[in-house]
Amino acid sequence: MGNVVLLWGAILLGCSCGLGPPRVGAAPLLTATYVLDDADGLGRQFDGIGAVSGGGATSRLLVNYQEPYRSQILDYLFRPNFGASLHILKVEIGGDGQSTDGTEPSHMHYENDENYFRGYEWWLMKEAKKRNPDIKLIGLPWTFPRWIGKGENWPYDYPDVTAYYIVSWILGAKQYHDLDIDYIGIWNERAFSSKYIKLLRYTLDKRGLEQVRIIASDRLWEPISFVLLIDSELHGVVDVIGAHYPGTKTVQNAILTEKKLWSSEDYSTFNDEVGAGCWARILNQNYVNGNMTSTIAWNLVASYYEDLPFGRCGLMTAQEPWSGHYKVEAPIWITAHTTQFTQPGWSYLQVDGHLEGGGSFVALTDGLGNLTIIIETMTHNHSQCIRPPLPNFSVTPQRATFYLKGSFFMVETLQVWHSRLGFESGNSSLFQRLRPVKVWRGRFSLDLDVDEVYTLTTLKTGHKCIYPEPPPPHPFPSNYKDDFNIRNPPFSEAPNFADQTGVFEYFVNASDPGDHVFTLRQVVVQRPITWVSDADQTISIIGNFQWVNMTVTCDIYIEKQHDGGVFIAGRVDNGGIYVRRTKGVFFWVFADGTYRVTRDIAGEEILMKGLSGVRDNAWHTLTLNIQGNSASGLLNGYPLWENVTVSKPSNGWAALGTRSFEFAQFDNFHVEAS
Repeated sequence: MGNVVLLWGAILLGCSCGLGPPRVGAAPLLTATYVLDDADGLGRQFDGIGAVSGGGATSRLLVNYQEPYRSQILDYLFRPNFGASLHILKVEIGGDGQSTDGTEPSHMHYENDENYFRGYEWWLMKEAKKRNPDIKLIGLPWTFPRWIGKGENWPYDYPDVTAYYIVSWILGAKQYHDLDIDYIGIWNERAFSSKYIKLLRYTLDKRGLEQVRIIASDRLWEPISFVLLIDSELHGVVDVIGAHYPGTKTVQNAILTEKKLWSSEDYSTFNDEVGAGCWARILNQNYVNGNMTSTIAWNLVASYYEDLPFGRCGLMTAQEPWSGHYKVEAPIWITAHTTQFTQPGWSYLQVDGHLEGGGSFVALTDGLGNLTIIIETMTHNHSQCIRPPLPNFSVTPQRATFYLKGSFFMVETLQVWHSRLGFESGNSSLFQRLRPVKVWRGRFSLDLDVDEVYTLTTLKTGHKCIYPEPPPPHPFPSNYKDDFNIRNPPFSEAPNFADQTGVFEYFVNASDPGDHVFTLRQVVVQRPITWVSDADQTISIIGNFQWVNMTVTCDIYIEKQHDGGVFIAGRVDNGGIYVRRTKGVFFWVFADGTYRVTRDIAGEEILMKGLSGVRDNAWHTLTLNIQGNSASGLLNGYPLWENVTVSKPSNGWAALGTRSFEFAQFDNFHVEAS
């Protein structure tokens, strides 16, 4: 049979006549051969591809989507042979603290407090399991409630308390949601304690959770790898060494432990074509260069306000629940090249994996005759991840000939899926099914161009499923109200509010005669064990970062006597890991009867101050009006201050919050903006 040339990567069918003549007018392609053989055994076991929900409330806006759009997004992420078809979902164990783009609530705000229905991670895990019952679940804390450290900003002084807290989360997942947690981490990107890890294993076993595996330390390869080599007891209880952003490389000590090696957080890159190139490269090269058998992306879906840190660093984007708009980004289809044609429990073949002309390939088998080969030819400038820095390398067009040996010699046909990231043309082709390639006497060839991904597989189950286009994008409503009057809310948070320090929850105010029975309440009264520098004040943002002129009105109720206080704000310019340096226009009232207008959340840049007559344990209505370079404030509908000059920031979100970690309530929130 002659050659059949396919544009952008000619697949040669039947190679009995050789590789064919070079293309007219083209330089001869670099050629190389590669052998895939299982006769001498297999490589490491493949553990799956996954993504993180959390590390900063990254799925915050997803839960607010109306159907059918919310289910469509979830299908693209989790449904097998549909879109990304993820094998692993890793979620944050909420600890009430800021963990990149927001805070997630703890299941135990206080020592005698347990509630396994706060937040949305339980819901998300159930939705993932509904679509793929075999998906693996991982829990990892970024922050902890303060009581864990008994007043100290450290979770390891009382390891029995911390172990009890984490194991309670695992038990709650099963008891209240019928979720089996497969893996548990220690403390994201922070120090680990050998004593704590051992005690955690003991506590898990004591509570009948022997099947839960431990990952450590979700930071760097060292010092955990070295400690495992010298501490045999610790070596016996850690199942996986998880490193973050390893740059596809590992260290010798990690290999010497003979443990599973995972890139337990990676990617963190804007989800355009370069982000897709980053993801394609590391999905292969984490194993080729670093023996890593799982790669987990931060983050799952960009469902948080884009102007927060690391905006649109998800595998897809769903940040407009008010419009229903979402976008299936290129990384979804790059993921599919691996996930739709492999499963955890498959094994890598023992191959070098480096292509002679640059790029890489991996080959995996289920041990039952199925074979999947994934090839990537990402160029340097088109595959840079946000970190670490990428050393220079070159990739050129090339012709690769593969010889299938061992149990694969009898393979006659391989299904072909192809992506081309069109940086020059601006026209990418993603996850397209091409004509199958015929394997002749265990041999086939491919012409590989740059910035391409190929999957060649014996499996015929792959699909690129597409829903109808969602509604078009639309800015956050310029006139938005929420009275929080929901008797049985589906989630503990009010829609579209994104907590940046503290936790704001729906609350039933049983002592109120009727006007304010259902409210929004800030519930964290101790600074958590932090992961980053949370603000000293609590704050939840909402709206459109581009807002300039706005009127914010809200009923407020100070619960803390003497030195309690609350604020409403506009033009709020920061959040996430930068929340401490947030600027805006903040209108504060305090339990001592005073008020302030400040330019910053810390309350240090004072624009106006005076007496208000506000007291604790009474409802008051605050109104903040910002127009151009001037702001004014009303208390209970009457002017309290006016004509304050506010030149900077020039735009930002609306917000509400408290002076400290204290109980306070909010009701009848309303913003009109432009």
